[in-house]
Amino acid sequence: MRKTYKFRLYPNKGQIAILERTLETCRILYNDLLAERKDTYKEIGHSPSYYKQKRGLIQRKVNDPYLSEVYSQVLQDVALRVNRSFENFFKGIKDGRKVGYPRFKGRPRYDSLTYPQYTNGAELRNGKLQLSKIGIIRIFQHRPIPTNATIKTCTVRKDVDKWYACFSVEIEDAPQRLCEGNGQVGVDLGLNSLITLSNGEKVEPPKFMRKSERKLKREQRRLSRKKKGSQNRNKQRIKLARIHRKIRLQRAYFNHELSRMLVNRFDVIGFENLRIPNMIKNHGLAKSISDAGWGQLRLFTSYKAEEAGKIVKIVESYGTTVGCSRCGFHVPKKLSTRKHECPNCGFVVDRDWNAALNILKKVGGGTAEFTPVEIQPLLCQPVVAEQVGSRKQEAHVL
Repeated sequence: MRKTYKFRLYPNKGQIAILERTLETCRILYNDLLAERKDTYKEIGHSPSYYKQKRGLIQRKVNDPYLSEVYSQVLQDVALRVNRSFENFFKGIKDGRKVGYPRFKGRPRYDSLTYPQYTNGAELRNGKLQLSKIGIIRIFQHRPIPTNATIKTCTVRKDVDKWYACFSVEIEDAPQRLCEGNGQVGVDLGLNSLITLSNGEKVEPPKFMRKSERKLKREQRRLSRKKKGSQNRNKQRIKLARIHRKIRLQRAYFNHELSRMLVNRFDVIGFENLRIPNMIKNHGLAKSISDAGWGQLRLFTSYKAEEAGKIVKIVESYGTTVGCSRCGFHVPKKLSTRKHECPNCGFVVDRDWNAALNILKKVGGGTAEFTPVEIQPLLCQPVVAEQVGSRKQEAHVL
């Protein structure tokens, strides 16, 4: 199993200057390698390979003294990123997906550098992170890396004005069950209720972005009034980015708690296969759908279930809303219709609960016990720390 452990870095002013200069050097190299591929293809009909560009880094170092200030394997990883972007581009075309051609990286779009071999340029020593060509940086390890894990790579990432070290580790042992669950459950994702379980429990959406919307608008207006290229504009840009970062971390922490609750309670968890990119094309609901974080919740639940030896099943969403969970009769509904009323069998229930029961059927769990008159009250309370671990432990898991 492959996992990533993310820890906060605390570089001093000199190290921050070196890190930012290294990022800028890698960004320029990325753009140069991408331009070389595009120009060569126009001239002779094919692009240079990854290995040819990697060998060419030696000559580039002679012509550009800034490249000599960056560790050699970090530069090789830049060439690997360029190659990976083209591989993904051609794979997307082969699969029939609409993909964009690899783009040049602007300053905010290149925010990380990778040491591809741990202990070869990057190593944890005495509670600090030693990086070649950068120095020894103070690191806060809020939890230990398991002894049965082998660290493969180390990535240093900048998040607005904070720095993090991400260690990709490989765990050899087979997944172990964390706790005994309660069988199977179907999970319906929605906007009125973030999730509705097939046993009738609901979790209300936190709406972090909606709650910070006024502050976002105010800071965005201030940014629009600043002169482009000025220091004041850059300071205001950072203020706005901090608000977006806070919303992102709030949403991630909430989804970590919720996914941990689902994995601890159930052995098999069923989600419907929602086409979220298509759904956000509805401009009336796009902001609410993005704020809900359905994809992130499903992702967090999947990897936590894999680690715990449990199962997440993704079922097709066709028929989950219109189908009656009791008799299977199709009952078309508008989005404003919040109750399922079957004219065939007389079954009346909340539409989200009915969809969750249909998802449970598709998972293979059959029918569930329920009261057919009115949905149960909100049973799913906010998850306490004892159930999911401490805030710092969960907030920094990728």
